[in-house]
Amino acid sequence: MQYLLMIYQNEAEYAKNDEATSQKILAEYQAFTQSIVQSGNYKGGDRLRPTTTATTVRVRDGKTLMTDGPFAETREQLAGYYLIEAKDIDAATAIAARIPSARIGSIEVRPIWEHDK
Repeated sequence: MQYLLMIYQNEAEYAKNDEATSQKILAEYQAFTQSIVQSGNYKGGDRLRPTTTATTVRVRDGKTLMTDGPFAETREQLAGYYLIEAKDIDAATAIAARIPSARIGSIEVRPIWEHDK
């Protein structure tokens, strides 16, 4: 079964990291990603640009409305994601717990609807 692991953290707090800390976190992510590639769990994933670069799209009464920035103000923002394959929710949450940002933010684990092909 596939799961989306959504990585949430506070952008403002993360931006305060010095270069050495940022490089250490990047190395931890590279090691984590390599480990789930090697185990066969990895299906995809990427880091997202800050919410200040987002555009929110809504359609109301047939009209498309666009707003710069995120949909809602929150304490933590969606920073990235992994799409993984795991045998069950327990395996998926065990993988999520190994994501470096789980120590400073949160990881939301969501099963993907499987469509008949």
